[in-house]
Amino acid sequence: MDAQSSPLPPDAPCHVTPRAEFLRGLRAAVPVMIGFVPFALVLGAQAAQKGLSALEVPLMTGLNFAGGSEFAAVELWTSPPHIALIVAITALVNSRHLLMGASLAPLLQHLPRRRTLPALFFMCDESWALGVADARRRMHGFCLAYYLGTSAGLYGVWVTCTTLGAIAGPLLGDIHAYGFDMAFPAVFLVLLRGMWQGLRAARPWLVSLLVAAGTYLLVPGAWYVASGALAGLVAAWLLAEDAA
Repeated sequence: MDAQSSPLPPDAPCHVTPRAEFLRGLRAAVPVMIGFVPFALVLGAQAAQKGLSALEVPLMTGLNFAGGSEFAAVELWTSPPHIALIVAITALVNSRHLLMGASLAPLLQHLPRRRTLPALFFMCDESWALGVADARRRMHGFCLAYYLGTSAGLYGVWVTCTTLGAIAGPLLGDIHAYGFDMAFPAVFLVLLRGMWQGLRAARPWLVSLLVAAGTYLLVPGAWYVASGALAGLVAAWLLAEDAA
């Protein structure tokens, strides 16, 4: 029996060497990395048009690494900036990471915290989705090397392209005219397809979507992020209780 088909112990869920798993994760992230390019260029260009320099933009995207909150912060940016408002909105938009981290916790129990906690800094919607989908697909548990490969590719492309967008922003003019905005929903549709397990399992997604859409239409600000995430979590818990 070869290494690919032999059973793996609980503390070693990866198929082969960490380097091979890292490269496998990097390759798996290539389609999402491509989708990141226009999205990141748009953010960098918008930030430049708000007065951020080509040095400040990669500092923002590299230290925060959460596109939704970065777009929200740029939209709210003024001179001088309203720091408290930007911090509050950033925390609200990024509140979904609490649920993402909670869903990862059972998958990371076999790994030491000194390795997982630094790695979670690079967690974004896409790296989380790829890592969880890979763990479910292979039924061998969460592979940290694979996750780091996806994260490294996504992080590098995001920071690099937001910087390029900041440099080229003044030359591009109205960036919305190019239709780059479609990159964001397109990436998430691809990720949802990869995690699809049937209509029954997707019911919490529908609840989250409806609540988030209703909140977006009725309540100003970014409350639709928190309300949609919370509604999806409650729906998943209630539906799991019904199934039991």
